[in-house]
Amino acid sequence: MAVLGGAAGSGHWFSALALGVTLLKCLLIPTYHSTDFEVHRNWLAITYSLPVSQWYYEATSEWTLDYPPFFAWFEYVLSHVAKYFDEEMLNVKNLNYSSPMTLLFQRFSVIFTDALFVYAVHECCKCIDGKKAGKELTEKPKFILSVILLWNFGLLIVDHIHFQYNGFLFGLMLLSIARLFQKRHVEGAFLFAALLHFKHIYLYVAPAYGIYLLRSYCFTASKPEPAASSLFPTLSFQEGPLPCLLGSKLLGFVQCFGQTAVCHCLLSVEKAGDASIFLILTTTGHYSLFPLLFTAPELPIKILLMLLFTIYSISSLKTLFRKEKPLFNWMETFYLLGLGPLEVCCEFIFPLTSWRLKYPFIPLLLTSVYCAVGIMYAWFRLYVSVLTGPPVSKTKKQ
Repeated sequence: MAVLGGAAGSGHWFSALALGVTLLKCLLIPTYHSTDFEVHRNWLAITYSLPVSQWYYEATSEWTLDYPPFFAWFEYVLSHVAKYFDEEMLNVKNLNYSSPMTLLFQRFSVIFTDALFVYAVHECCKCIDGKKAGKELTEKPKFILSVILLWNFGLLIVDHIHFQYNGFLFGLMLLSIARLFQKRHVEGAFLFAALLHFKHIYLYVAPAYGIYLLRSYCFTASKPEPAASSLFPTLSFQEGPLPCLLGSKLLGFVQCFGQTAVCHCLLSVEKAGDASIFLILTTTGHYSLFPLLFTAPELPIKILLMLLFTIYSISSLKTLFRKEKPLFNWMETFYLLGLGPLEVCCEFIFPLTSWRLKYPFIPLLLTSVYCAVGIMYAWFRLYVSVLTGPPVSKTKKQ
């Protein structure tokens, strides 16, 4: 980690950020976990106990292996470490098996594989334009982006409380994007292809990747270098593949909010308009994740973590773009502030009413509808920004 921080030219601040969030993840180990915990435990057992030919046919548990082959092999590798913690977790017949060592292994496996996400964030930060950098470290775009990505509220609660491996997968996605900006197109394409073999939900992004690679690599491979470089006159995220990728991602937002928000972080430190879209999207989307953590002990944790992340994101981006117009208009401000009363209504007032037994779905319905408005609004603003923004400038002839 220290090497990464030094490489970024900012001492050890990146290392400190990465270490700090890792310690927080360790503190979240005892918290609630969803059925996904048993899903991945069963996949460990399947890949460890059975030959490859039976992996996708084993149906002792209802949680059958349904991810692409690379993820199955990922579970296979993890299983050979898991056996040193508690080999009973690797028995296919032990349905819903749990033990303290199983919990530790599962949690630590997510934390350990997040190392790829940390590296990918570091590589993306190297692509950030430093023209807006302030004198203070906390005002530098690279620092702000690092905090927003490494301490992302959605990743923390979905991966390290609810339990999934999104950080590892986002790492592949961000590293692929970073390689595209570094004009290492073959590596970027390879990483994205690998990502598809880990989780098929990224498939709808493939058309955007294909079009971008045709435009920036395939159609320029036989031309002189100046023609290729004209596609990227400056290394700005706004002129790269992200608008195209985000457009396709927002179409699948219901299932993929995390992917959209994490990728839009990269645009948020480049332009005030994109920062505004990001803040609306991430604040609304993060609140929409609250129903995932429905147990009482996690209530103060999710509220506190979201408040800290949201306050930092808004204040840091406001500081970065303080010389430009306000990030929110009155309507957007009113909408975002409305999340507070909505939470009070759903978590504290509704449980005291007689409706809680007859209409238990009302809090989830209110949350879904309210957040859908913000998500669609962000989608609309993003498309308006992409379609009406200035065209990519042409570079001067060498």
